[in-house]
Amino acid sequence: MPVRLPAPLRPGDRIGVTSPSSGVPARLWPRFEHAVGWLRRAGYDVVVGECMDGASHVSAPKAVRAAELTAMLADPEIRAVVPPWGGDTAIDLLDRIGWDELADADPTWVVGYSDTTTWMLPLTLRLGWATLHGSNLMDTPYAAPDGLRHWTEIAGATGPVTQRAIGRHRTAVFDDWVGEPSLEVLDLDAPGDWSLLDPESGPVDVTGRLVGGCIEVLGPLAGTAYADVAAFGVEHADEGIVVYLEASDDDAFTICRQLHAMRYAGWFEHATAVLVGRTFAPDASTMTQHEAVADALGELGVPVVLDVECGHVAPFLPLVNGAPARVVMDADLREITQDLTR
Repeated sequence: MPVRLPAPLRPGDRIGVTSPSSGVPARLWPRFEHAVGWLRRAGYDVVVGECMDGASHVSAPKAVRAAELTAMLADPEIRAVVPPWGGDTAIDLLDRIGWDELADADPTWVVGYSDTTTWMLPLTLRLGWATLHGSNLMDTPYAAPDGLRHWTEIAGATGPVTQRAIGRHRTAVFDDWVGEPSLEVLDLDAPGDWSLLDPESGPVDVTGRLVGGCIEVLGPLAGTAYADVAAFGVEHADEGIVVYLEASDDDAFTICRQLHAMRYAGWFEHATAVLVGRTFAPDASTMTQHEAVADALGELGVPVVLDVECGHVAPFLPLVNGAPARVVMDADLREITQDLTR
């Protein structure tokens, strides 16, 4: 199945906001309103769905959430769907999303990370829609630091886009959106660079189609029809695939088991490289997060790049599932170029 890029996002286009997993609690509603206002000031027409309740771990019953998500994705007037953030149990939507209805629709940009990747990656693998792993609505007001692109720029691109490691990240998981709901500048308060699991595997200069997301939510799907990365790899064997994965908060033992499960499911059979996100997830009693990666992926025979700031650690490097990419890493350069040519 060919990968289809959604139409370039432009000011004036409509963006849908729904919460397929967790909604927005009252204390964070000012941040939510600021993020919606930021998009409107940037020229976008934003429509907010009914699934927003933040009183529980889900915004609405599963059937209601699935129906609203399907309706937004199938609506030709909505050019992008951006949830406030992820959550915990979006897995309950997968057998309720209108896959047949969406198969007949033009692709819509989907933007998010964390629990959002539970249904975002299947859109790429089952329908061939390119999807944008990076920021989410609540992070949208942040300006992209020099070297990276804002997700709205990525969604609007019509050619190659190059981004690079900027050598800094944020140590706080979240900013104080209760006290400062209008924050628009990331406080990248700590140094940190990409590194190689095996320094002898560099320098790196590889290409392949990007595919990946959050380990905790994709690991349980690895052997199912919703996350058949092995088949995607076979389909694109002539190009290869670049698998990127990042951990949210599971300890190193759990991450190790999930990565092994992905390996057993064939996720890395056609990988030319693996990118592993920087994480604040805890080490285990006798295993670090890096050791978990080494245990599961250390014998793949391809470069494994550690501490890439994609996912839960700002500055939120945006990556497009399904896009051809080139990853370069040597003594002087750490960069990734995604080809978004239509």
